[in-house]
Amino acid sequence: MSQLITTPVIVLVGPTAIGKTALSLEMAERFGCEIISMDSMQVYRFMDIGTAKATIEERNRVPHHLIDIVDPDDQYDAARFVMDALAAITDISDRGKIPLITGGTGLYLSALINGLFEEISIPREVREQVRRRLEREGREALHRELCAIDPASGSRVHVNDTQRLLRGLEIFHATGVPWSEHLRRQAKTSPRVRFSRMLQLGLRCARERLYDRIKIRTFQMMGDAFQREVESLLALGYTSKLPSMQSIGYRHMVGCIEGRWERQTATAALIQDTRRYAKRQFTWFGRSRDIHWYDVGQPATVLADTETFLSHA
Repeated sequence: MSQLITTPVIVLVGPTAIGKTALSLEMAERFGCEIISMDSMQVYRFMDIGTAKATIEERNRVPHHLIDIVDPDDQYDAARFVMDALAAITDISDRGKIPLITGGTGLYLSALINGLFEEISIPREVREQVRRRLEREGREALHRELCAIDPASGSRVHVNDTQRLLRGLEIFHATGVPWSEHLRRQAKTSPRVRFSRMLQLGLRCARERLYDRIKIRTFQMMGDAFQREVESLLALGYTSKLPSMQSIGYRHMVGCIEGRWERQTATAALIQDTRRYAKRQFTWFGRSRDIHWYDVGQPATVLADTETFLSHA
C-alpha cells in the first residue's frame, strides 16, 4: 500500500559547505516555504556549531522543522526521519505553505522516497558487545570485518561513519544475515510514499572550489566556541563513545580536549574527513535521475525553475 502526497514539495540537496542554507532561506522567503532539515546531526540538541545549524536569526526569518528534536544520546535513524518528515510535510501543507526539504543526508531522502524499511531489532547484549569491540579494537578493524561479512555494506559505509559501521555489524551478529541482504528483501515489500508534485534540486561546483569552501568553514568552526560546546556536552554526561559524539567535527574536538591531538592537527584531519564525506555525498546523490543539478553560482536559475514548477503544481 502506497501513500500519495499531491501537494507541492521541494527538495534541495548537495554536499556539505556548498551553500544550501543561504539558498534555502531565499527560496523560502520568496515562495512561502517552511524548511524541513534533512540532516542526521542537526536533530540533536546542544550540538550547534559542529552541525552548522541555521542560526536563531535565520530560524526567526523562516520556520524550520526537525532541528533540536532529540538529545545526543538518543538513537535517531532514517525510520524516525520519515515519520517526522511526513508529519511536518502534512502540517506545512495544511497551513497553505510549501515544504522545502534541505540537507545532505542522502539515506534519509532515499528512505522518504523509495520506502521505509522495517526496523531490525538488536538485542541489548549484541549492541553492547559491538560497542565494546569498537573501544578495544578501533574503527579500522571493525570496518575490515564488515567488508568481509557484507562487502556491499562495507563499500558504502566509510570507516569513520561510526553509527552505520556499528549498525552493519549489529545486524549481522543479531540475525546472521548481512545488512545489504535485509535491505534487498525489504525493498520488495516496503510500503512507499509517492509524491506527485516533488521538485528535486541539487547544488554542485568544481571540486577544488568546494574544497576551498570546506577549508574556510572548518577554520571558522574549530575555534574556542566549538571547544566550549563540546566541553559542555561532555559535562552533561554525553560521552565521547556516543555515535553522535563520534561524528565529523565532534570526534576531532574531543581528541583535542582529551589531549590526543593538537588543534592544528585536528583541524587538518577534519578538513580531510569532510572532503571525503562531501565526495560520498556527491556519489550518493549522483545516482538519482530525479535531481536537477545547478552550479552554486546559478541561484537565479534555481529560483526561476522553482517558480515555473510551482506555477504548474
